[in-house]
Amino acid sequence: MFKLITFFLIISFSINAQTLQWQNIVPQTDASFRGLSVVDDSFAWVSGSKGWVGRSTNGGNIWSFQQLKGYEKCDFRSVYAFDKNNVVIANAGSPAFILVTHNAGTTWTKVYQDDDSLAFFDGIDFWNKKSGIIYGDPKDGHINILKTSDGGQTWHELPQKSRPAMAKGEASFAASGTTIRCSKHGGVAIATGGAVSRLLVSENRGRRWKSLPTPIIQGQSTTGIFSFACWNKTKMVIVGGDYKQDTLRKNHIFCTKNGGKQWFAPTAPTRGYRECVNYINKQTLLATGPTGSDISYNGGENWQPANDEKQFHCIKKARKGTTIIAAGGAGKIAIVVIL
Repeated sequence: MFKLITFFLIISFSINAQTLQWQNIVPQTDASFRGLSVVDDSFAWVSGSKGWVGRSTNGGNIWSFQQLKGYEKCDFRSVYAFDKNNVVIANAGSPAFILVTHNAGTTWTKVYQDDDSLAFFDGIDFWNKKSGIIYGDPKDGHINILKTSDGGQTWHELPQKSRPAMAKGEASFAASGTTIRCSKHGGVAIATGGAVSRLLVSENRGRRWKSLPTPIIQGQSTTGIFSFACWNKTKMVIVGGDYKQDTLRKNHIFCTKNGGKQWFAPTAPTRGYRECVNYINKQTLLATGPTGSDISYNGGENWQPANDEKQFHCIKKARKGTTIIAAGGAGKIAIVVIL
């Protein structure tokens, strides 16, 4: 059963004559939310640890939550909502499950299960209402990639020849579900981390891939890209760092204006390790992580504090609309308003 949540606290921060309002929803579960899908100015979904899933039908002001029976040990770090009724979620860990609902969470159906001990889903995205992609940590030395052509009802693993080989110690991070991005006309990019941290890019829905090296800190299992955002094919921002040194401000955020051919570090970077970054508009970006959130008003070239509150893991703007929602540990959810 869903449980309704209706209370929130508004905290305001003034930044260069603009004000950010964080309307914090009072937590009603201790789940860590890393999955977040904001459909429009009405419908949004979160998913996370201990089998918890939440939905809002009024732009994040009121939430209802449910703990999925039989999946109480699962950490659903990936969620994609098409609308108020149709949602796909996937967990990070083994066994790896993909579940779908077509009735706003009244019932859920398991459509995929992988019992391999190496199974671990890191992110999900869709090109349209039918075609989508899920990826995960490497199996048989190659990144694990699954695709669907029926809205997530069935999934098939790509053959090894269509999955890029991974270096020893290279994997990915399921920190906020933003290490995979689908774009128009069949484009998709995936970020890796660990021993090697790069972008894997395909222009034909994963049939062929090219590798884009990045200068972000890498080489250890705790380092690399934890999130990236693309305004178009040429303009991108990558964030991350070392989650065991979350205040480190060196080689943890980079921008490109030519599709990854050259990268440059911001003059004023984020205040350390960040788990999620997203464009709000062409010039404005928000990034968040366990030590706080930051905002850029010039395409990522300079950053300044946006919120000092800790434990937010993900922040997203509605695919269709202006609503911005953040979610994180200890059941944290907030509506973010830029005035």
